[in-house]
Amino acid sequence: MSTDTFSRSAWARNAKAYEAIRTMPFNAELAAGTLSEARFKHYITQDAHYLIGFGRALTLAAAKAPDPDRIVQFAKSAEGAIVVERALHGSFFASYGITPEVFASTPLSPACHHYVSYLLAVAYGEPYEVLLGALLPCFWIYAEVGRDIHGRAAPDSPYQAWIDTYAGEDFHAAVRATIAATDAAAAEASQQLRERMHVAFARATQLEWIFWDSAYRLETWPI
Repeated sequence: MSTDTFSRSAWARNAKAYEAIRTMPFNAELAAGTLSEARFKHYITQDAHYLIGFGRALTLAAAKAPDPDRIVQFAKSAEGAIVVERALHGSFFASYGITPEVFASTPLSPACHHYVSYLLAVAYGEPYEVLLGALLPCFWIYAEVGRDIHGRAAPDSPYQAWIDTYAGEDFHAAVRATIAATDAAAAEASQQLRERMHVAFARATQLEWIFWDSAYRLETWPI
């Protein structure tokens, strides 16, 4: 078994994908403060839908966790996804006039539906270790993108609250805890199981790019 940690290896394998995410038009314009309100509104609405599914997947990680500390960790992560991050969405919803009725009547975009369906399929059908591989990119990529954008953000950005949330220490502490949990699970896994974790990590990384790209394109169902 390799002495390299799973997280270090996974990030290295997906470095090109992360760079594509960091520099894609949505994030470049978000950093510059020039992203259109329509695109951010699409994104924030779909992200609120996504977090419901992400929270469900986290509760299933808690249910599958091997010890009480990990049960608590992932249960709290689910709470954070639903409560803390939705508070961020709520502030933008209020400014954009997105009422609960409008949100409820807005369907998941194809990209959001795909990502949520993938996470829940892994959560229900795969072992704990593979589920952590699928969940980690959402945590980690958001932290790195948030920190990167914070370092180059235009002053007085209309999206400063979003930038501050994902560049903030509270979120980064949660990310470090998730990386540690994933590495601990991988350390006890067979090489075959570790490779399945890598496949899940890579797929979720691709879906992160697809999700942001879909918001930039204002994606809706074609039929």
